Amino acid sequence: MPKTLSISELKSELLKNKKFVVAYVAQAPEFQIAKQLIDARLKRNLTQAELAKKIDTGQAVVSRLEGLNAKPSISLLERLAKALGVQFQLTIG
Repeated sequence: MPKTLSISELKSELLKNKKFVVAYVAQAPEFQIAKQLIDARLKRNLTQAELAKKIDTGQAVVSRLEGLNAKPSISLLERLAKALGVQFQLTIG
């Protein structure tokens, strides 16, 4: 029977693999956007469809962003921030 790992144990194991680390670091910006988007949307008790309607787009767009399957434009991020009542900040470096 396979050993059961917690999320933190699994992450520690995966981070020992150099190929995984490269992919993990490459996905960091998208992950950060997705996490903050999901957190802000849920805090306001909005569905993906409700948020999409507020920014005049389809639910699939929000789903792709939250699922790490899209790279949003700055204008889309600004519209999302406005719809969610949060400040849009971009930090480089």
